[in-house]
Amino acid sequence: MKLTPYVDNLRREFLATAAATGEEPHALAERLLASLDASVRLTLLEVLSAATDEISREFAPGSVDIRLQGLDPSFVVTQAPAEAVPEDMPAPSATDPQGEGVPARINFRVPGPLKTRIEEAARQSGLSVNAWLVRAVNDTLHTAPSHPQRRPSSGQRHVTGWVR
Repeated sequence: MKLTPYVDNLRREFLATAAATGEEPHALAERLLASLDASVRLTLLEVLSAATDEISREFAPGSVDIRLQGLDPSFVVTQAPAEAVPEDMPAPSATDPQGEGVPARINFRVPGPLKTRIEEAARQSGLSVNAWLVRAVNDTLHTAPSHPQRRPSSGQRHVTGWVR
């Protein structure tokens, strides 16, 4: 994706606004534009990066990443591997009235050191943190042994174990 047309358009708009106010402001705008070019590009990259993060959250366990090639960004789309999606999970569809299979949002808080380990594991896997977490939870749920259900309490309390 080329950022230059967008930066050039912003430059034209800025100069047109300055020209409408007189010759001196127009000359000042010309001098300011040289230093604003890098700031505008960086701001556009931040917007694109935030957009790819949001898209990746909705696209999980797939992901969308942004990479810088020279001065221009490019997008890398990683599809979810077939084994990351449970067989019994219906595919998202616009005609899915019950919302089954449609990604849902969960707020997840972890201690700082664990967050660092998660980010490193995701990076090593070549995934976004969200995609890595979805895959890890999915793998855990599909490989975890089933636990017996607790019986409802009958009002009596029983204690078992060792006492010293």
